[in-house]
Amino acid sequence: MKHLRTTSSGGLVVAILGLTLIVSSIPLSATNGYLIHGIGTRAKAMAGAGVALPLDALSAGTNPAAIAWLGKRYDAGLGLFNPNREYTITGNPSGFPGTFGLAPGNVESDATLFFVPNFGGVWKLSGHSAWGLALYGQGGMNTEWPTRTFGGSQPTGVDLSQLFIVPTYATKFGNEHHAIGISPIIAFQTFEATGLQAFAGFSSDPANLTNKGHDTSTGFGAKIGYLGQLTDNFSIGLAYQTEISMEELGDYAGLFAEQGGFDIPSNYVAGIAYKFGTGAVFALDYQEIFYTDVASVSNPFSSLLPPSFGGTGPVPLGAANGAGFGWQDMSVIKAGFEWGGAPWTWRLGFSTGDQPIPPSEVLFNILAPGVMEEHFTIGFTRELGSGNRAFSFSLMHAPSVSVSGANRLEAPGAQTITLEMDQWDLEIGYTWGI
Repeated sequence: MKHLRTTSSGGLVVAILGLTLIVSSIPLSATNGYLIHGIGTRAKAMAGAGVALPLDALSAGTNPAAIAWLGKRYDAGLGLFNPNREYTITGNPSGFPGTFGLAPGNVESDATLFFVPNFGGVWKLSGHSAWGLALYGQGGMNTEWPTRTFGGSQPTGVDLSQLFIVPTYATKFGNEHHAIGISPIIAFQTFEATGLQAFAGFSSDPANLTNKGHDTSTGFGAKIGYLGQLTDNFSIGLAYQTEISMEELGDYAGLFAEQGGFDIPSNYVAGIAYKFGTGAVFALDYQEIFYTDVASVSNPFSSLLPPSFGGTGPVPLGAANGAGFGWQDMSVIKAGFEWGGAPWTWRLGFSTGDQPIPPSEVLFNILAPGVMEEHFTIGFTRELGSGNRAFSFSLMHAPSVSVSGANRLEAPGAQTITLEMDQWDLEIGYTWGI
């Protein structure tokens, strides 16, 4: 890990421009559940690996301690995200009294292309400390089915976007071989649901269930990180992000558990980086995402159903124990490799994890089919010479994954629901002010 040179420039103006760009465009991506696979163009090219490897100003989003090893710099990125989602209903409705059959066939989501910006800056305070600002988003509970999927209005779907503003302070200690960093997190989210009128009879608040437009909420959390250079070649990193407590989405108090609660789950990352004598670097991270922190995400669909349908309810939607999406915690392993030198640095990566949706939860997850498991990534950085500028590129492909299960509101064996998705993500980044 090298020290980067510092220069002076108008950082505050740049930060404000970056914030404006982010806030104005936050339709976001679903990769590891609904967390993005990497934060920043360079990290994305390594499948998100890098908790022990400072890459750019966006590294603070992975590990706040990383910026202690960076000089003054700015990094901005713009991604083009392409999630291809579809569901298939196999089998005709039974027509039995009390059942809720879906129209058989295959449906593809109309929402397939999104532009996703990010921005980060680092400013040195002294030889051993720095502060930074990172702005990035995640989301991905975004579907737009061009059908009356549940018999309500058309289109049917949801739209969730989340924006994080992450100021960071980091300092070195122990002969400057170790660093800690802390980041308060300010989070904004927007949500909309359409086409869910058929669930009004299951809701504690039918007037605040669906088709209410975009509701917004704000919340706060924190992230703390450590990065240590144990030898000239070997470093370790650890980072923990708290659960982010968000204001309730009151316009959807009859949909989400806890009267519209939709907090952001906690997660931690631990990893290593090893620098070979050739200058190449291998990074390996392990991440655990605690979706079970959030009732509206993890509560099982069975709480909506009476025992005659194999449930434990009925508990109405919007209640404290109301049905959610049934997501489980997710473990992700990320590996990245970087090699080369000025002016070209090359990267590739791979990540894998078990997707969070069990077969028993496919009905509600027609709205949010976050089923991705593997990500293959490549990328590079090209230094541009004068002005200490650089151009970066990353490309991610997540191969198609599917999960199938029964329609829990139908007679046993009558209908099977299959959710399927694949993804592409292309991002370009620009660095200046080094």
